[in-house]
Amino acid sequence: MEYMTPPLLVTGRMQGMGATPGRPPGAEEVYHLVQDLRISERRENALLELSKRRESLMDLAPILWHSVGTIVALIQEIVCIYPQLSAPPSLTAPASNRVCNSLALLQCVASHPETRPLFLKAHIPLLLYPFLNTVSKERPFEYLRLTSLGVIGALVKVDDAEVINFLLQTEIIPLCLRIMETGSELSKTVATFIVQKLLLDDMGLTYICATAERFYAVSSVLAKMVATLQKSPSIRLLKHVIRCFLRLSDNPRAREALRQCLPECLQADPTLQCLPPPIANCLREDSATKRWLLQLLSNLNLR
Repeated sequence: MEYMTPPLLVTGRMQGMGATPGRPPGAEEVYHLVQDLRISERRENALLELSKRRESLMDLAPILWHSVGTIVALIQEIVCIYPQLSAPPSLTAPASNRVCNSLALLQCVASHPETRPLFLKAHIPLLLYPFLNTVSKERPFEYLRLTSLGVIGALVKVDDAEVINFLLQTEIIPLCLRIMETGSELSKTVATFIVQKLLLDDMGLTYICATAERFYAVSSVLAKMVATLQKSPSIRLLKHVIRCFLRLSDNPRAREALRQCLPECLQADPTLQCLPPPIANCLREDSATKRWLLQLLSNLNLR
């Protein structure tokens, strides 16, 4: 029996999708690719092609969300590789690339203001946590972690209290902290950015500073990162680390604790004369980060 593709669920932006005058070039092909996501034999190619075009298609997220069976197909792609994460890990590069293309489309959904609340309500971010919980340094796993972090990063990029509230009820902070310690430079940067965005929200700052255990979990990882940055400098990573310390200093209890545990290399002469050369060189390249460090030292009465 011939397989019949179920029709797309019609929304306002998709009505008349046949031969509507003025439709963007290639739109017909995009709709067919979205339909192909529901057909297992065509899915891999559809994932690849749509992930390539996602940034140029403004309405791709609502189309993906409101088309029948599409999000289910993307979720199937995610959960079907869970067994390959268990010891001994057996994740291959092709399997990793395929699920990362699925994650790229979910990042599109997470970024769009219309679909973001629906994405959260369905608790789809939780499906990514097994990927963030992996520790293998092999490239397929690192790629999977980085792409998963990109989805969470897309959620927090826009200041949205609903996003912060959702994430604080999950294990995202411990997952990010572990990646900040052991991941690649790029994964560390995205994970630190996520923690920074959580901290910049009052709800997130209150949550992290509510107990000594949470505060020291975050501050100790940040301190370890500073030590690592003295050996392998990265201005974009240092920028996020210092911004996290600065935001922690806005909390009175955390401010008192930071006076005792802020890395000594950040307390050196702010003229950069006494800072370790890797840190000083990074700060010379970024005046905004240097200002944040000076403000941090001022908040802590260390200058």
